[in-house]
Amino acid sequence: MSETMTEIRWHGRGGQGAKTACLLLADAAFASGKYVQGFPEYGPERMGVPITAYNRISSVPCTIHSNIYNPDYVVVVDESLLSSVDVTAGLSPEGAVVINSPRSPEELRPLLRGYTGGVYTIDARSISEKYLGRYFPNTPMLAAIVKVSRVLEPERFVADMEASFHHKFATKPQVIEGNMKCLTESMKEVRGA
Repeated sequence: MSETMTEIRWHGRGGQGAKTACLLLADAAFASGKYVQGFPEYGPERMGVPITAYNRISSVPCTIHSNIYNPDYVVVVDESLLSSVDVTAGLSPEGAVVINSPRSPEELRPLLRGYTGGVYTIDARSISEKYLGRYFPNTPMLAAIVKVSRVLEPERFVADMEASFHHKFATKPQVIEGNMKCLTESMKEVRGA
C-alpha cells in the first residue's frame, strides 16, 4: 500500500452492481477531494458472467492507466466466485478481501488459496433485502470496503453518498432512505479476521 494511493479490485457477476459500486466509490472519493479512477474491465457483458472493476484513489494525481494487478483491497460481490476465480491474485497481505457472505471470515479463509491478509465478510443479501426489499448487494459492499480500507473518512462518505442519492433518486425518496440505511447498517455489520 502506498501512502498516497489505494488500489481496489472488484469481482462480481454482471447485473449485481459491482461496476456501479466502483463508480459510486469514485464519485464519493472525488467529492472528498481525492484523485480517482473507477473503471470496469469489459468482456462479454451478460447477466451472471464474472466481471471485474477497479478503483484508484489517491491524494496526488495518478498517472497509471492500466488494470490493477496488485491491489491493496479486493471486494467479492458474489461468494460463488471464490471457487472459479483467483480473487486474491496479487492482493497485498497488508490489505484485505471483503466478501459478500453470511458465513464468517474464518469459514471462508480456506477458499482463498493461501491468502494470509485480512478477510472480512458482510451479509449484503440480508441487509439489502431488509432495507430495499430486493437483493442489491452493491450498496452494502460499497459501505463495507470504505469501512475496511479507511480510504475515505466514514462520516464524510455517508454525507457525500446521501447527497449523491438525493441527486440520483430525487423522485424516489424511499430509495434514498433504504440505501442510506443499507450504508450505515453495513458499516456496523462488516466482520473481520
